[in-house]
Amino acid sequence: MSLPIKIISTDFDGTLFAEFENPQVPGELQRLLGRLQEAGARWVINTGRNLCSLLEALACARLSVRPDYLVVVEREIYAHEKAQYVGLEQWNRICAQAHAELFERVRADLPRLVAWVNERFDAAVYEDSYSPFCLVAENNGDADIIHDYLKEYCAQVPKLTVVRNDVYARFCHKAYSKGTALSEIARQQGATPDQVLAAGDHLNDLPMLCRQHARWLVAPSNAVEAVKETVRRQEGFVSDEPHGYGVARGLEFFLGNTRRLGTDLNSNG
Repeated sequence: MSLPIKIISTDFDGTLFAEFENPQVPGELQRLLGRLQEAGARWVINTGRNLCSLLEALACARLSVRPDYLVVVEREIYAHEKAQYVGLEQWNRICAQAHAELFERVRADLPRLVAWVNERFDAAVYEDSYSPFCLVAENNGDADIIHDYLKEYCAQVPKLTVVRNDVYARFCHKAYSKGTALSEIARQQGATPDQVLAAGDHLNDLPMLCRQHARWLVAPSNAVEAVKETVRRQEGFVSDEPHGYGVARGLEFFLGNTRRLGTDLNSNG
């Protein structure tokens, strides 16, 4: 029988990877992902990091397995080909064009938004190559207030949204997220949402932690409460273990009932 989970999408920081733990990615999770890949599944790292930052962190983690796809800055897709990661040209080009057109429409409002933040908070507001409005707040309390203000602004601009992760935030296009990038990978692999698992811990993971993009949902114990509530509401798995250990428990949970899922992973190693 075919493997019931064909795509495994894991957030990186706080979900798969824990910088100050040893190992940074649990060996048992690496082995489980490797067995799933051998059985025909594809593993996606779905992160807010840019490509350079993610590749550096992966090298430091010394993984025994390699992801088949990378989704970086919550929207760009790269596929593993011949020992390197190659961008999906059409998706990335259309994505970049859509963002450029959207950001051009909001550029005139940026001085007002920056002034609002600077008058009230000790936060860093800057522009980078991915967004004309990026934010690093001093703490999560400040970030919550700023996030609410930015969401009100985005509601007035078609297709604009703000992506939040801890004290970090940036503007982006609603049509391009961890969720839509995941569904594009699934489409290219011939997988339906019922064959996709997604695991995440923070607010920027919410777009992929929904049944529209993934049937099987996992949150580690360190996930923020909004993520845990979202996963529970959709009959997903919230682990009592953190980071990669929690992801491993979630994978084991969904793969454990072989009669319900229609396969036996143990026969593949």
